[in-house]
Amino acid sequence: MSASAWPLKRVVIAGGGTAGWMAAAAIARTLGHAVELTLVESEEIGTIGVGESTIPPLATFNRLLGIDEAEFMRATQATFKLGIQFENWRVPGEGYFHSFGATGTDHWSAGFQHFWLEGRARGLNRSYDDFCLELKAAEAGRFAHLPGDKMNYAYQLDSGLYARFLRKMAEAEGCRRVEGKIATVELNSESGDIASLVLADGQRIAGDLFLDCTGFRALLMEGALGVGFEDWTHWLPCDRAIAAQTRSVEPAVPFTRAMAHDAGWQWRIPLQHRTGNGIVYCSAFLNDDAAFERFEGVLTGPRLTEPNRLRFKAGARRAQWHRNCIAVGLSGGFMEPLESTSIHLIQRAVLRFLRMLPMGEVSPRDVAEFNEQQMTDMLQIRDFLILHYKATDRRDSAFWRQCAEMPIPDSLEQKMELFRETGRVFRKNEELFAENSWVQVMLGQGIVPRSWHPIATKLEDREMQGLFDNIGGTVARTVAGLPPHADYVAHYCGAAQANAA
Repeated sequence: MSASAWPLKRVVIAGGGTAGWMAAAAIARTLGHAVELTLVESEEIGTIGVGESTIPPLATFNRLLGIDEAEFMRATQATFKLGIQFENWRVPGEGYFHSFGATGTDHWSAGFQHFWLEGRARGLNRSYDDFCLELKAAEAGRFAHLPGDKMNYAYQLDSGLYARFLRKMAEAEGCRRVEGKIATVELNSESGDIASLVLADGQRIAGDLFLDCTGFRALLMEGALGVGFEDWTHWLPCDRAIAAQTRSVEPAVPFTRAMAHDAGWQWRIPLQHRTGNGIVYCSAFLNDDAAFERFEGVLTGPRLTEPNRLRFKAGARRAQWHRNCIAVGLSGGFMEPLESTSIHLIQRAVLRFLRMLPMGEVSPRDVAEFNEQQMTDMLQIRDFLILHYKATDRRDSAFWRQCAEMPIPDSLEQKMELFRETGRVFRKNEELFAENSWVQVMLGQGIVPRSWHPIATKLEDREMQGLFDNIGGTVARTVAGLPPHADYVAHYCGAAQANAA
């Protein structure tokens, strides 16, 4: 089939924001003028715009699009992120760090945690944290690119500026932007597929394939096609958030903070030009006024924006691809921002769509495969988030007592109990969170294995001590040679310098 005869050539993106422009940039850069790409958005409709913290796969996405990292970071006022500092999650007053790096050196038969557990049993009481480069660099507030990509990192960025950056790229590659509010979605009376979007001014945007990037409203997937929603609030009970930006009052650190309180948690995310702040809470245990008062009470620096109040429900659409429409971003579901996965799920949906783009009619096999893969991603992320609430020693509030006592999915129960009994974690089906992520969070939340792999007993005491000294010493020396994070950012991608120029 020639390109001119391609029956699915007209691709329409409903909605802008991070989801819409990530999709537009990827499609335009990949397919160029092989598609007729149109994005519809309205300046009157605001975007959520609080997605400031990301995870490492975004660097891969940017590389696939040929984006220069320093240019991107200047444009989005970004800083580097080495992980998340969790505070007060297991018990008030204590914390732990979930880093993006590996900890120690694994043996092919068992992860490093098994050797650490054996060493601890022998009285070698080194912190598990001492063996992770990214974690110790974050604690020291230091960062640099290292040879061989030995430093794993993500970004803390302004998602609104990221969308603007991607828009320029997409339009330069041929994407047509149409300004207007979507009034109705017209369906084909025979097939039931989406035929066109009708805007408030009467303009009709017809297409062959549609991407729903309309956020929580899900105007296409839910409003027009009624795919249904799977509610996960019985596992992820937080349903409200308040966000605002403040002027930075201290140098930006290379990590995000997630601070638990008696009915949820709060975030703090340092960018180059300001700090992102938010409170996430369960409205059944904390009312909106009390949440706002608590939020205002911990802000550092003068507020730059009015508070953005959000209501959400944790869960997922029952289908992510239905007929000729694909959900991208919040239209497909939401699982709160605790592990910074929202932008990642946009990325996964867009890249998966591009890999499975049909040449002829939409194949039910493609649709089924896409839906299975997307749902697998979401279920695995869901379980990882539930872990933070379930594995806790907090009993100081009704919220935490409910979290500790709630039944959890069998898939998570298996993972937690396997680790508790054997120290083992298995990564399945290209699961987003690697073994070390699960180990760091489970140890941090108070799950300590009762047993471990016998391979660790093979080492004599002096060999074990030598292993720990070698790995820990290498980490400490490397961190000591890194520059302060804020200095490195200013030199590498300082937005203030770019703006002044």
